[in-house]
Amino acid sequence: MRDLSQLPNLNLALIQTTLAWHDREANLAHFEGLLEQAHGADLVVLPEMFTTGFSMDAERLAEPEQGPSHKWLKAQARKLEAVVTGSVIVRTVDGSHRNRLLWARPDGQVLHYDKRHLFRMAGEHEHYTPGERQVQFELKGWRIRPLICYDLRFPVWSRDAQDTDLLLYTANWPAARRQHWNRLLPARAIENLCYVAAVNRVGTDGKGFAYSGDSQVLDFQGEVLLGAAEADGVLHVALSAADLAAYRTRFPANLDADTFDIH
Repeated sequence: MRDLSQLPNLNLALIQTTLAWHDREANLAHFEGLLEQAHGADLVVLPEMFTTGFSMDAERLAEPEQGPSHKWLKAQARKLEAVVTGSVIVRTVDGSHRNRLLWARPDGQVLHYDKRHLFRMAGEHEHYTPGERQVQFELKGWRIRPLICYDLRFPVWSRDAQDTDLLLYTANWPAARRQHWNRLLPARAIENLCYVAAVNRVGTDGKGFAYSGDSQVLDFQGEVLLGAAEADGVLHVALSAADLAAYRTRFPANLDADTFDIH
């Protein structure tokens, strides 16, 4: 059994910024400049659909599974000696379109998570295929589970069944539902006894929807360790495994959690 208290701190860099509508090259150039400020991080997190904005034009904008953004993320991870992650529109070998989070490691390996809950109010379920499984990644001994935007509303999918240390949400969450974002994130931290990091965008997209940011990092009691509000830029925070281990020892509510299966 691992001793969580002996793990090193995990250094995060969250990038909250505007996105150029349907312009991958402009977005990659913009993020490449911002990544210069991310040195020293173990994990760098970009927003959902960071190359295009939240678009339903999947057929035109989708990249192959190992397309330009996949290659770009690998290069940035290698350059920063850190994991770099965010979601892009991908066309899989079976022809389906996915809202796919790519987890690029500095050793060149790229893992992924496909968004499970598709935002029907925007018609996402009509243009994309949902993911079938939860995934968990390991970094410096930390167990990290990625989720994408609308997934936040579904506590069963977010519920920890694998002793997760950090829930990671990447999003294009509109300002109109800002209050929901700011209330649901602490709930996910408290109920799972883990850290939560969430990265949103700012600015206005090509459909005229405004985004208020509110990227944040919360501890296992839902307390704010970092709050970006509407800032545009790179934000850094360090997470303590020792603090997480101590809290779980003092308040082991996870031992009374219900068991369940997800279908």
